[in-house]
Amino acid sequence: MAAAKKAVLGPLVGAVDQGTSSTRFLVFNSKTAELLSHHQVEIKQEFPREGWVEQDPKEILQSVYECIEKTCEKLGQLNIDISNIKAIGVSNQRETTVVWDKLTGEPLYNAVAAPVSPGPSDPVAVAPSGSSVPAAGTPSVWLDLRTQSTVENLSKRIPGNNNFVKSKTGLPLSTYFSAVKLRWLLDNVRKVQRAVEEDRALFGTIDSWLIWSLTGGANGGVHCTDVTNASRTMLFNIHSLEWDKELCEFFEIPMKILPNVRSSSEIYGLMCLGDQSAALVGQMCFQDGQAKNTYGTGCFLLCNTGRKCVFSEHGLLTTVAYKLGRDKPVYYALEGSVAIAGAVIRWLRDNLGIIKTSEEIEKLAKEVGTSYGCYFVPAFSGLYAPYWEPSARGIICGLTQFTNKCHIAFAALEAVCFQTREILDAMNRDCGIPLSHLQVDGGMTNNKILMQLQADILYIPVVKPSMPETTALGAAMAAGAAEGVGVWSLEPEDLSAVTMERFEPQINAEESEIRYSTWKKAVMKSVGWVTTQSSESGDPSIFCSLPLGFFIVSSMVMLIGARYISGIP
Repeated sequence: MAAAKKAVLGPLVGAVDQGTSSTRFLVFNSKTAELLSHHQVEIKQEFPREGWVEQDPKEILQSVYECIEKTCEKLGQLNIDISNIKAIGVSNQRETTVVWDKLTGEPLYNAVAAPVSPGPSDPVAVAPSGSSVPAAGTPSVWLDLRTQSTVENLSKRIPGNNNFVKSKTGLPLSTYFSAVKLRWLLDNVRKVQRAVEEDRALFGTIDSWLIWSLTGGANGGVHCTDVTNASRTMLFNIHSLEWDKELCEFFEIPMKILPNVRSSSEIYGLMCLGDQSAALVGQMCFQDGQAKNTYGTGCFLLCNTGRKCVFSEHGLLTTVAYKLGRDKPVYYALEGSVAIAGAVIRWLRDNLGIIKTSEEIEKLAKEVGTSYGCYFVPAFSGLYAPYWEPSARGIICGLTQFTNKCHIAFAALEAVCFQTREILDAMNRDCGIPLSHLQVDGGMTNNKILMQLQADILYIPVVKPSMPETTALGAAMAAGAAEGVGVWSLEPEDLSAVTMERFEPQINAEESEIRYSTWKKAVMKSVGWVTTQSSESGDPSIFCSLPLGFFIVSSMVMLIGARYISGIP
């Protein structure tokens, strides 16, 4: 039986799916898109100070090696020949920033977290069978806020009538993107400063770090990224598809430390495609107007706008969707990012302790079937799309004596759906054509209560593929379709049919609108809770508090006066 199964297997394609909380390696049959085997390794996040989130680049790299090794062992146990793996794709967290020494291969500082991303996922890489490969990464390191004052200082230098940063990159000036993190490293880490001065430093997002390390490292490693990852740095011109000299001068970033930019599907020893772009490919959203939402630590809703670069007037990002080959055209997308999705479930588990496992949230929500007027805005580190409001903080409102943990659990799931509705509304206004349905993927889509709530709140059908690993599948498809590999066709007639589960709205439109408008009221109450205080300059001065300053000064005067009166020398 094992021999028969081996006989019908077509060429295999692997995918590294590296996220902020874990790394995975998955192997697919390129002819059927069947997932044959996979392995997952959890990775740690470090919180050296309030508002700072970091990860160890070497731990991330080691997790990729381990996942590939364990998956290959499992394939061997299934009597599947690993030499049939013809290419490897990579999906990784996009904005997380790494600077390393090209002579020693050692990171010069921890990876500084990007402000958002789902579970494992982000670039796509390809390599011929037998090459030393791997790559990857993504999820809650995006809550790092150390660069807020950097953003505020930079924003003062942008003319109000000429936002050249957004017009060139499609991105608002935000702590979310790599350029300000790199600027922080150059300003605050002496090892990074010295390495740049001595021409030893290389910069990259997680894909670049992995590709360089896995293709030789200090012994000739390939320093590259793909257009989707580059488009999230705020240094890349999405029109010319090149690093932009004016942007680099604005952020004071030396261009010599930047990686070479490639397409999302070609052989360079290893190549990459951002996780959300990989999910867009995996969902087969190749047509203008098709959209998908990935539910992980955060939520990422992308809409394919084709070859047209659409700039949002409603708080969304313009980004590169994919470029599937060196000579192929680039496709763009509008993206809206929700910072807190699955992370709110972990918060209920780890901080409040009202659930012991993430899966319990569905059971609690099902017990009551309503939030009973309770609304939860999980703006733990501010609001992202479409508000981009760093002053917001999380609130739970509408509480009564009747409210219990089940209602709060239900409200937490509703919060994910309401945030998605806000992004979808903005997307509909920018594109001018409302979506008729929403394609979904990611770990949270296993929660049927959440999926039904999403259909009710959007008031359109929600469509979920039976094979949920669409991000890794997209990475594998891009790898397998690369020129020189050619084991996976992306022609519509050749794409495998995927079984879908469909969730239809089960409430009336009026009720949906009432619940949504109440959510919007709650969001407005979350705004303006904090005023920015630089997290870059250490502890604030005690004289920031005027009453405390007066107290200290007056106490010193009284002490000196008492010593003078008493005659103490």
